[in-house]
Amino acid sequence: MEYYNYLKSLHLIFVITWFAGLFYIVRLFVYQIEANDKPSPEKEILQNQYKIMTYRLWYIITWPSAILATVFALFLLHLNPAFIEMSWMQVKLGFVVLLFIYHFKCQSIYKELQNDEVKYTSNFMRLWNEGATLILFAVVFLVILKNAVNWIYGVLGIFIFSITIMLGFKMYKRIRERNSDQ
Repeated sequence: MEYYNYLKSLHLIFVITWFAGLFYIVRLFVYQIEANDKPSPEKEILQNQYKIMTYRLWYIITWPSAILATVFALFLLHLNPAFIEMSWMQVKLGFVVLLFIYHFKCQSIYKELQNDEVKYTSNFMRLWNEGATLILFAVVFLVILKNAVNWIYGVLGIFIFSITIMLGFKMYKRIRERNSDQ
């Protein structure tokens, strides 16, 4: 059953590229939203470039990675169905469902921005980007610790870290606004 490790490696590779795509697409959303406030022709030039970049990232990297990570995961579960009965795997699969919900919401935001509909602020997008980070931390702690309780400490740590980042972001924003007023 040596091919099991190859499947596991491929699953992990595509999970990594899926997360990379999710992290970067939201960063591109931030840039695309901020480009909306630029004067012409800069606004149109930037928006067109970001639309191309997001399209390529979303459909050439992120979606295929999500599909391939899922296909390899299903193969792994088929080869080792006992995993389904383990509590850490059940919790992990719950986070995978959350990851797909996050992914589909990003798909919705992607479509809106491709149609020049700006419904969110760049600050909201910066916070939204933390969603994938929280899911990633939870899944990694679950897989490594294989304990449905110990992962809570890791997730609590990332929540505290995220709150610290948000507070730092707010302070940075205030400093930036104060400096631009001078």
